[in-house]
Amino acid sequence: MNSDVQTPQQHRHLAQTVDSLRALIDDPALPAEVRRALEPEFAEIERLIDKLEQGELHVAVFGRVSVGKSALLNALIGQSHFTVGVLHGTTTARESAQWQRIGDSGVHLIDTPGINEIDGAERERLARHVAGRSDLVIFVVDGDLTATEGEALKELAATRRPMLLVLNKADRYLAAEREALLERLRVYTQGLLRPQHVIAASALPAPRRVIRVEADGSESESMEIPPPDVASLRATVFDVLASEGKTLAALNAGLFAGRLSDEVGKRLTEVRRDVADKLIRNYALGKGVAVGLNPVPLTDLAAAAGFDVALVTHLGHVYGLPFTKAEAGELVLKIAAQIALLMGAIWGVNVLASALKGISVGLSTALTAGAQGALAYFSTYITGRAAQAYLANGKSWGERGPKRVVEDILGSLDRDSILRDARAEILARLRN
Repeated sequence: MNSDVQTPQQHRHLAQTVDSLRALIDDPALPAEVRRALEPEFAEIERLIDKLEQGELHVAVFGRVSVGKSALLNALIGQSHFTVGVLHGTTTARESAQWQRIGDSGVHLIDTPGINEIDGAERERLARHVAGRSDLVIFVVDGDLTATEGEALKELAATRRPMLLVLNKADRYLAAEREALLERLRVYTQGLLRPQHVIAASALPAPRRVIRVEADGSESESMEIPPPDVASLRATVFDVLASEGKTLAALNAGLFAGRLSDEVGKRLTEVRRDVADKLIRNYALGKGVAVGLNPVPLTDLAAAAGFDVALVTHLGHVYGLPFTKAEAGELVLKIAAQIALLMGAIWGVNVLASALKGISVGLSTALTAGAQGALAYFSTYITGRAAQAYLANGKSWGERGPKRVVEDILGSLDRDSILRDARAEILARLRN
């Protein structure tokens, strides 16, 4: 068995990977609300960093429900650590256990739920999740490959992780049947696995009748459970990890870190969008209520313009692209100019509503206040959406320019529905 010694280049590669991952989770530009939403992803990165720094090697089992994955792991470690039961799908979540050390690397065994009770998309996600976090995958079957197993095996093989295909419960077959089945599995996996990586095992052999002949010639009969037969599997696992483990860890860490960074990047975009959407609605409602409450006619919108500047400033922090107050004000004016060009008629109605509010009393005052508040809500909502698009594009309008961006936003919205809902909510707030 060859010893896999980490080269200086691999050591540097791992160190760079760890540094890049730490930079991702320690980014000071991430707002607190975004960081909270990304806690699951950041916890995954922390686990990967720990794995790399401690030199751990992970071995995961993968396969259909009730093929004996948990029993196989128990046989490898020599104790009943993983849950084994007669019920279908006993393992419903990932379980793990430390096995033993190979050189200076600790080996962890990981159990996974069965694959035949989940749909294709979820199966592929699980396969990539398992493979991406493992240095060796043990794919367990108990007979000829089913269609589900064949697809899952190909999906795992596409990740380029080393994989062993284990025929468990091999004691159920006669020797000739077992060899014929192993040969069929090797033919099926040709080009995907090495022939020597298709192995037979018996994690929980069936009880067998034993007849003993006593000294006096009498016979006694009993049922005995043979010991697990996993010696060939254990030797192959040791050989793969000892000869390739650190090399694979060094190469795979960078690939996985890159994919994880991409996943976090996509998730960060989604989280920022969700946080921004909530901010925009909250600021729009706040401005609508403020305008509805303000008894001074014609000055409502000017006085409430501070809501738009505050909103844009807050959005800048969410996207990690902060504005000064002056910059936020300039952006608000630019967006307002485009809104005025595209919706001049509506703002005329707004001025009329403001004038009416100054001379109205009783119910008519509430009605005009609600109408003007709804328009204020709508203007801030459009301002926020336009600023959001500007920030999502890296503080740039792109080739389309601000007019086209605002025009597209207006075209995508049901203006009457938004105004109606905003007016109802503002009036409800004004009555309370």
